[in-house]
Amino acid sequence: MPSSLSTSLPPKDAGRPLTVVQLIPAMHSGGAERTALEMARVLVENGHRSVVVSAGGRLVEALQATGSRHISLAIGAKSLRTLGTIAPLRRLLRELQPDIVHARSRLPAWIGLAAMRRLSPRPHFVTTVHGLNSPGRYSAVMTRGDRIIVVSQTVRDYVLTHYPTVDPARLRVISRGVDTNEFPYGYRPGEGWVAAFFNQYPNLAGAPLLVLPGRGTRLKGHHDAIELVADLARRGIDTRLLLLGVIEPGREAYVEELRALIAERGLQRQVVLSEPRPDVRDVFALSALVLQLSNKPESFGRTVVEALSLCRPVLGYAHGGVGELLAELYPAGRVPLGDRERLAERAAELLRVAPPIPPLSSYRMIDMQAATLAVYRELAGH
Repeated sequence: MPSSLSTSLPPKDAGRPLTVVQLIPAMHSGGAERTALEMARVLVENGHRSVVVSAGGRLVEALQATGSRHISLAIGAKSLRTLGTIAPLRRLLRELQPDIVHARSRLPAWIGLAAMRRLSPRPHFVTTVHGLNSPGRYSAVMTRGDRIIVVSQTVRDYVLTHYPTVDPARLRVISRGVDTNEFPYGYRPGEGWVAAFFNQYPNLAGAPLLVLPGRGTRLKGHHDAIELVADLARRGIDTRLLLLGVIEPGREAYVEELRALIAERGLQRQVVLSEPRPDVRDVFALSALVLQLSNKPESFGRTVVEALSLCRPVLGYAHGGVGELLAELYPAGRVPLGDRERLAERAAELLRVAPPIPPLSSYRMIDMQAATLAVYRELAGH
C-alpha cells in the first residue's frame, strides 16, 4: 500500500520521541486493525517508537515493514486464560516505559488497565470507540481513557447517552480516513481488469451497476437492495446488482434466503452474489451507484468515504454514521431509513444525473493520523 503522508501532516517533534503501545485483539483485517497499522506507520515516520500488542495475523508483516515492533500476546481471546497475559504485558510496559497505551478493543483495554496498575510512571491511557457496543460495565472500559477517541459524532452521542458521567472534555471525534492514494479521485479500472470482471460475472454487463458491499448478515440491507432492483425494473429502469462480500463461511443459510428472494422477484439475471474481493476499489470505480443500506446504525461508514473519494455516487439510509457522512459530503444520496419508495426515486434520479462530487478535503487518512498524533502530543505534553 503506498504511503499517503503529505505536508499536511505535522513535522517531526523537536522534543523527545514518543513511545506508543497499541493494544488490539489481532491483526487480521478490519477497520480497527487497519487504523492501528496506519498509525504505526505515521508514528515511525515522525520519529516515534511504535509497538503493537496482539495475537498476530496477516497484517503483522505489513506492520513490521513500517518499522514497528509487534509483540504476540493473546490479549483479546475471550477466555479465562487471557488473564494470564496481564503479567507479561506489565513486564513489557515496564521495559518500554511508553508515553501512551492505546486500546482499540474492550478486552485488551481491560487487560491494559490491569497491567498498568502499580506502574510508575503510569502511561497515559487512550481508548478508541470504533463501534456502537452494547452498553454496560464490560463496554464501559472504553470510557476510562485519559482521552477517548470516537470515530463519529454518532458514536460521541452514543457514549454520552449511555455513560452520562463521562466528561465530554475527554472525548475527541476522530473519524477513520480513506487513503486517497489507494482510492484516487476519478480513478477508472484498466480495460484488462474490466474484461476479466465481466468474464467472471457476465450477468452484470449491459446495464448500470449497483454495488452493495457488506458481510453476510441481514443488518447490511441486502434484502432492500434486491427490492430496489425490482422496484427500478417496474419503473422501466434496467440495472444490475452485485452483493459484494455476502458469501462467507457459516452464512450459507442466509445466502440461500437471498437467492430465494432473487428468484421470487425474477432477478436471477440481474443480481450476483460474491465472496469478499481484494479489488474493491476497481469494483466501486466501475459502479454507477454504491449502496449503504444497513438497517442498524453504523458507527461510521468507510465504504461511503471510499466511493466518494473515487468520485462515485453513494445512496444510503440517513441514520448513524452513514447518514452523518452523507449529510456532510453527499446530501443527494440520503434517504429515510426503510423508505422503499423514496429509495427507488432517489436511485432513479442519481442514475439519470448524479450531482457532482468534489475531491475529499476531510475524512482522509492523513487527517485521522494528524488528529491522533495531536492527542498523543497533548497527553505527553509535547
